[in-house]
Amino acid sequence: MLQDGKVARGKARGEGAEGSGADAPATALAERERRELEDLRAQVRRLEKINAALIDRVERSTDIQGGAFSMFETAISLEAMVRDRTGALEDALERLNRANAELAKAHGDATAARVLLRDAIESLSDGFALFDDNDRMILCNRAFLKIFPHFETLTERAPAFSEMASRLASSGATLDSRIAPGRWLKDRVAHHRAAQGAHVQALADGRWIQINELRTSQGGTVGIYTDITTVKAEDARQRARELAERNLALQATLDTLSEGVCLFDATGRLQAWNEGVLRILGLADNSGSFSIDHHEALARWCIEERGLDRAEALEWRGEDEARAAGQLATECMMAERHLVVRSVPLKNGGMVFTFDDVTDHVRFQRSLTETAETLERRVAERTAELVEVNRQLVEAKNEAETANRSKTSFIAGASHDLLQPLNAARLFVSAMDGHVLPERPRSLIQQASTALDSVEDLLEALFEISRLDAGAIQPEVEPVALEQILHALRIEFAPLASAGGLEFDIAETGLWVRSDPRLLRRVLQNFVSNAIRYTEAGSVRVELEAKGDEHGGENGGQVCITVRDTGPGIAEADREEIFEEFRRVGKTQKIPGKGLGLAIVRRVTAMLGHEIALDSVPGEGSAFTICLPRVAPVETVPEPGPVAIGDHRPSGGLVLVVDNDPAILSGMEALLENWGLDVVIARDPSDPAALEALEQGPAMLIVDYHLDEGLTGDAAVARLRAVAGSKVPALVITADRTEEVKELMAGLGLPVLNKPVKPARLRALLRQLEVL
Repeated sequence: MLQDGKVARGKARGEGAEGSGADAPATALAERERRELEDLRAQVRRLEKINAALIDRVERSTDIQGGAFSMFETAISLEAMVRDRTGALEDALERLNRANAELAKAHGDATAARVLLRDAIESLSDGFALFDDNDRMILCNRAFLKIFPHFETLTERAPAFSEMASRLASSGATLDSRIAPGRWLKDRVAHHRAAQGAHVQALADGRWIQINELRTSQGGTVGIYTDITTVKAEDARQRARELAERNLALQATLDTLSEGVCLFDATGRLQAWNEGVLRILGLADNSGSFSIDHHEALARWCIEERGLDRAEALEWRGEDEARAAGQLATECMMAERHLVVRSVPLKNGGMVFTFDDVTDHVRFQRSLTETAETLERRVAERTAELVEVNRQLVEAKNEAETANRSKTSFIAGASHDLLQPLNAARLFVSAMDGHVLPERPRSLIQQASTALDSVEDLLEALFEISRLDAGAIQPEVEPVALEQILHALRIEFAPLASAGGLEFDIAETGLWVRSDPRLLRRVLQNFVSNAIRYTEAGSVRVELEAKGDEHGGENGGQVCITVRDTGPGIAEADREEIFEEFRRVGKTQKIPGKGLGLAIVRRVTAMLGHEIALDSVPGEGSAFTICLPRVAPVETVPEPGPVAIGDHRPSGGLVLVVDNDPAILSGMEALLENWGLDVVIARDPSDPAALEALEQGPAMLIVDYHLDEGLTGDAAVARLRAVAGSKVPALVITADRTEEVKELMAGLGLPVLNKPVKPARLRALLRQLEVL
């Protein structure tokens, strides 16, 4: 348990618990160096004893015959032996000093890693708990104890999970444990031991907790505990709204019918009716002394008060009888009116009765003229009803389309909140690259960076799909030189194909087509990326075929681009499914991926009006083809070089970072300081720290686009430059990927980096501005 310098099992024992997770490599290194140090000391002691013995022998030895030459030889031999032993002693001392230095460095690295791990876990808004391979809790954060205060007294002694679960079961902290404590305890322990994903628990105090448990590489278990009470409440409110809307729609539909309708549930209680049934049954002017809230009351009213001549018309039928007979229609008389009473059984055991007054129809049959007029009137009524129903269908369709647009707009608008924590995590992980760490922590950091890359790719794909669905992306169709796009693909994917041992070939061409160059490149990137990812051996080739007239036009020529691979192929039954979101089939399900690339391809090609085709043989490979209108080559003008932004200053200096998210400020500060820069952080331009930094003359301004109180990044840069000088280089960071923001920043000459910020791009821009 990490909390303000006090660890779950006491300060001393808490450090040991954390060490089991974060200091394992450092502890092993320290133990190995300690043993080596003891060996060296023992060797030094032996050398000292040998040296003393040799010197003593020299001092005590005498030449029996008194020969001076013999004593001289002995002295020389002893001197050489002493010199050798002295050298060995000096070498041992040098190794001893080197081992002490390495041990001190290892302890420092381990301490830094432990502090970072503790801070990272405590910064989580979700509950976090770590269990060792003996299923004893060795680490948790304050958020975990806030969710489960019952464990506050247990954390001092590394409790077993079974003990913690037993305490919850006996205290009735969850709803299920109050009903059946034994069964709840058994199920909870089974979930924990399986550790295969997320499940939800309802607490007795009304909260809902989502528990996600996974195994660690050392046999322990990591648990993430998220309070989803607000999500559950919103879901319940949404279902209630939907039910109310359905009831309103049902009542509106019933009121449009000319027949009288009443609906009863399986117990015979009235659930819905329309004005027509009140009119036909003579209840429209009823003062309320009688109601038909039950089927028996309806039958009694119709027979006793209205004189229904055929009681079987309102007979309640059992489930089996109703299923066999289906809908029944009975012609009868009631209050001197001709009626057709229909009884329709419902799947839930209820019944629907409709009353159609056909008195006028029966009377008009006696006269052909009157019958024709009656039919004409009824046709007109039915037509009006159909027109009304069609109008309602159109309105419902428009509402559905509006809801879909609102959904996609919401996803696009939520990108800022989604990317803020991801951006902070990216900065913290990148900042760790500047530290010297043992192999195990460095491996974990690399795995975290890989996971962040995966999340970033998934969010990028989701945002792109949402922008396509919302119509936020408008294609800019123009003549495009295919060689420019294909050359970029060669550079981008050649290293990836080489790493996979694949033969990679893209044909060179001078052909031109009409398309949006950015969207067309996106389509080809998805085709090539999928081909390389799912091909284990063989080749990936990009082929071109020109057809017809080079001048294009509606009936002109085409250029078909085919990406062909020797991968596993796609079965005939799966070829439509792979273009849907999050769909991956066959062997490809075992290969990392998001299942969104081809969904983006379908939307983009539909927007551009390009045809795509798939030819595949399972076990032999696949070929994805896109056909584009062919056009004649167009003379191009070279693009101007990059424009300098602000005055270039000498490398290094002070960097002012303005962002309203404390986590991002901390991550950016750590990353920039690793690069050797002086950093000042502030939450808005009026912050005293920002004003003090402006007086020192910063070398660079890094400003978030969305700040507090509606302040935007361009306005913040203008304020800061008004104090520090208009020529100070500035950079805007934002999660808003709309074209409006890009155009605004481009007009002001401000470079933009999208969140999550890629440290390599940030560093390249700082070097371009000579800040690094």
